[in-house]
Amino acid sequence: MTSTEATSKGRIVAGVDGSESSLAAMHWAARQSKLTGSSLEVIMTWEWPTTYGWAIPFADNYDPATEAQRFLDEIVEKLRGEHPDLTVQARVFEGHPALILVDASAAADLLVVGSRGHGEFVGMLLGSISEHCAAHAHCPVVVFRDHE
Repeated sequence: MTSTEATSKGRIVAGVDGSESSLAAMHWAARQSKLTGSSLEVIMTWEWPTTYGWAIPFADNYDPATEAQRFLDEIVEKLRGEHPDLTVQARVFEGHPALILVDASAAADLLVVGSRGHGEFVGMLLGSISEHCAAHAHCPVVVFRDHE
């Protein structure tokens, strides 16, 4: 191990979408970041809704990027309050969450996602996003399933 490797800190990426499972995964990632001395990057994504047939009317001031950033800032501010010594970066991206998280995993030591599992098949343990991340990420993946 070189001196650069010994002093470099790791990077953990957590994907959030506002669900209870993703928030629980973010908190787990924060605890893991503290244990390993890693920084934490919390990522939220958004996409323009697509429709087929009737167009969905949006208010003129509808801005999903700003709304996503506002929501992410709120939850990350609470997280920083609980872990004041943790380096946390909050980032919002436009695009499909699975693709964005896999891209972010290329420079990460660990990717943490929640498992909503509310897909077409009731009882599945993984949601489509977490399943895609587990199959395609460039680093180890923790799929955190919140047990209520």
